[in-house]
Amino acid sequence: MELSPCFDVKKDWSDHALWWEKKKTWLLKTHWTLDKYGIQADAKLQFTPQHKLLRLQLPNMKYVKVKVNFSDRVFKAVSDICKTFNIRHPEELSLLRKPRDPSKKKKKKLDDQCEDDAFELEGPLITPGSGTDILYIGPVKGNIYSSPGLYSKTMTPTYDAHDGSPLSPTSAWFGDSALSEGNPGILAVSQPVTSPESLAKMYKPQALLDKAKINQGWLDSSRSLMEQEVKENEALLLRFKYYSFFDLNPKYDAIRINQLYEQSKWAILLEEIECTEEEMMMFAALQYHINKLSIMSSENHLNNSDKEVDEVDAALSDLEITLEGGKTSTILGDITSIPELADYIKVFKPKKLTLKGYKPYWCTFKDTSISCYKSKEESNGTPAHQMNLRGCEVTPDVNISGQKFNIKLLIPVAEGMNEIWLRCDNETQYASWMAACRLASKGKTMADSSYGMEVQNILSFLKMQHLNPDPQLIPEQITTDINPECLVSPRYLKKYKNKQSRCPHQNVAQMSLIEAKMRFIQAWQSLPEFGITHFIARFQGGKKEELIGIAYNRLIRMDASTGDAVKTWRFSNMKQWNVNWEIKMVTVEFADDVRVSFICTEVDCKVVHEFIGGYIFLSTRAKDQNESLDEEMFYKLTSGWV
Repeated sequence: MELSPCFDVKKDWSDHALWWEKKKTWLLKTHWTLDKYGIQADAKLQFTPQHKLLRLQLPNMKYVKVKVNFSDRVFKAVSDICKTFNIRHPEELSLLRKPRDPSKKKKKKLDDQCEDDAFELEGPLITPGSGTDILYIGPVKGNIYSSPGLYSKTMTPTYDAHDGSPLSPTSAWFGDSALSEGNPGILAVSQPVTSPESLAKMYKPQALLDKAKINQGWLDSSRSLMEQEVKENEALLLRFKYYSFFDLNPKYDAIRINQLYEQSKWAILLEEIECTEEEMMMFAALQYHINKLSIMSSENHLNNSDKEVDEVDAALSDLEITLEGGKTSTILGDITSIPELADYIKVFKPKKLTLKGYKPYWCTFKDTSISCYKSKEESNGTPAHQMNLRGCEVTPDVNISGQKFNIKLLIPVAEGMNEIWLRCDNETQYASWMAACRLASKGKTMADSSYGMEVQNILSFLKMQHLNPDPQLIPEQITTDINPECLVSPRYLKKYKNKQSRCPHQNVAQMSLIEAKMRFIQAWQSLPEFGITHFIARFQGGKKEELIGIAYNRLIRMDASTGDAVKTWRFSNMKQWNVNWEIKMVTVEFADDVRVSFICTEVDCKVVHEFIGGYIFLSTRAKDQNESLDEEMFYKLTSGWV
């Protein structure tokens, strides 16, 4: 008797494992008995694949279907995703549940699906040997970690530092991973927003409390997807979670830089972060330039490539000369004496119920301290005020058209931070003092080799915001793929709907594609609200709900209605932090016996605990270290119970 052909088919069960739904746990320790797991005869176990489909929304708002290991901890799963996408430093990213728009509570699930499909990634990424649009992440043929120089100390350039294109065939820079069979270049290419209508439909947080509620959706990095009730085919967001971007290098990070640019672009367009009118127009100019170059690059019509490469070579030569030292006499001068600044600066110390404004002082900047005198003649005596800027927070407050060049300083004291404002007279003075303040906050003086470059970067950033004296419309679109109305947020679009708007495109027109993206990211990082993750909290002894803001180097107690900082504490002064898991209270102890305790009212305190531990973990990174991640150290700092 012949067997049916179907009996000859062998099924691979190696990816299957037992899942205990009641206890939300995987039974992965195969050497354990069921009795050791505490399983009784009436327990229901599910024999299911560990790798399941997930709809992943990338930072560029495009969706891609991937297969992810639902039994791995989220930290490991994200690391595997990033390694396949050729994104270095996966510790900076994580997975976030999609926020719900409270104004659309009755929106049907079908409508949500249609809205998501509108942003489906073009050019499907194909699993080798399959006919579907699934990108398989996990065990693949070969070794995805074998890409040349991808995670080693001796790295070879992977991308063109000029336009982000691969320097070698895709099989060389993605190894044997699924991306080499599909269209990997699309992850490094910026795609413009198609219409202002699609932008208007997207969820925009209206207040700080809305932003805080979005952060409720971060997944626990020390638990698996199944343990957190993530379902197969569920949509999750892949985002840069920690705003501490280590070693961004165009030679290796074209995809990482593009996805970071996309996340910053959408943060601007969806008004997740505030910016001034001039800054919005500068971001619009950079977007237009990036979109234009992306289209030209994809069509292989870079007519000015030779000229631009020559300019890059010239810039590299200039940098080489600068690094070699230039004039010997200048270097000897820097060694024997530390540069100083001295000028009249307007100083203001804000206090409640005060009407006093800025007061001019003769200020001297020596080492990391600023001394304020009532006049230049009194500068040899005792200063009226003295500030040590080591460990302080430095925030710009600039309006080019209004000729406002302010520097906001938050100087650490035992109780929190003292707030001081400096007002400069012009761009040159502002750039010199701002650069000195930034270095001093890191404990460096103006003798540091980076001071001159910092001054030039600030002047360049200010120049990008300048407008021509003659009104210039936002450049006419060169293709139907670029709609100028999609370059600004809906709020600014309403303002300029029936008016001429000037765009400083001429200030960025000579930049290469990668340079423009890097400038956009740097400008985003310069915004006062950058890098602060908000949570709704109730502080011990407090009578109302407030906000706790977490940045890469500090905790901020904030007024929930205005967003003003009430107190700030730096991680550099932190002695320890712990969580009382029974009452869900986070307690942080700082130097000088300062203790901060709060309860998160609308989010698990584990999320806040992980943010604090995550930033401490990221601060330990160094370029001379091995590129491999110390996962156990991350779990020790963030999980709380491992």
